[in-house]
Amino acid sequence: MNGKVKTIPVRKAVIAAAGFGTRFLPQTKAMPKEMLPIVDKPIIQYVVEELVEAGIEDIIIITGYSKRSIEDHFDSISADLEANLKNAGKTELLNQTKKISELANFIYIRQKGPYGNATPLLNAEDIVGNEPFIYTWGDDFVISRPSRFKQLINTHSQLGGSVITCFPAQTDEDYNRYAFVRGREISESIIDIDQIIEKPGKERAKSNIISVGGYLFEPTLFDYLKREREVLKDNKEFVFQPAVQRMLEDGHKVYGCQIQNGRFHDTGNKLDYMKTAVDFALMHDDLSEDFRKFLSSKVGK
Repeated sequence: MNGKVKTIPVRKAVIAAAGFGTRFLPQTKAMPKEMLPIVDKPIIQYVVEELVEAGIEDIIIITGYSKRSIEDHFDSISADLEANLKNAGKTELLNQTKKISELANFIYIRQKGPYGNATPLLNAEDIVGNEPFIYTWGDDFVISRPSRFKQLINTHSQLGGSVITCFPAQTDEDYNRYAFVRGREISESIIDIDQIIEKPGKERAKSNIISVGGYLFEPTLFDYLKREREVLKDNKEFVFQPAVQRMLEDGHKVYGCQIQNGRFHDTGNKLDYMKTAVDFALMHDDLSEDFRKFLSSKVGK
């Protein structure tokens, strides 16, 4: 990848956070799954911090019913909580809490439209405008250095086009859970994609490369999504992968970025959520040593 193409800086992101979280009921009856804690932060805060680290300034969160606590979390600290922390002498904790509302410019949209991962994109179109943007979820993330979003943005700045986060499949179950991409390798980590297919099953998959965990889209996608929406059959899930495939067929470039030095964390089900919580507890400065001893004491019991 020699030289760079001329691209518009990526400053906006859309987070889809309107799901019902049924796998975590009854806990998610009143609490969004995106607000489930990983040690001392809700899942969605890790996603927001990763976006901000990559240079994102405007974060559009697509929410649904019972999601008000997400807005409250990223709002200014309440006077009562601020007074409580001041009186208790917890200055560092007060400062950390205040900074949450200052991470980015937050815009909230209530999701409207058919079920599926393409609806949040069309809901955000007017705010995104004619700019490239990040699209991601509020309940999964990647820990890597550089961050996945920096890797997507760096790929976009070198090659242009849209860029998809990719990882090799790990289990047979992955073929029924995620989209898969196929294409020509143009470097150790970059694929020039020619096909994307949602949940193909192992027999139909043309590669072992998963599309998962975040996307950098050119605004051209919106036109293709609207065409797909016009022909969507009643009661059919509205997903964006067919629109991306149409883009590819029309000659638009879409690249797969295989994230380097990273691990994908999906907290969308109970087991993966618990695995992620354990991983982060083992990395936590204040907890890791004692928690490791605790886990060791449980091994074999």
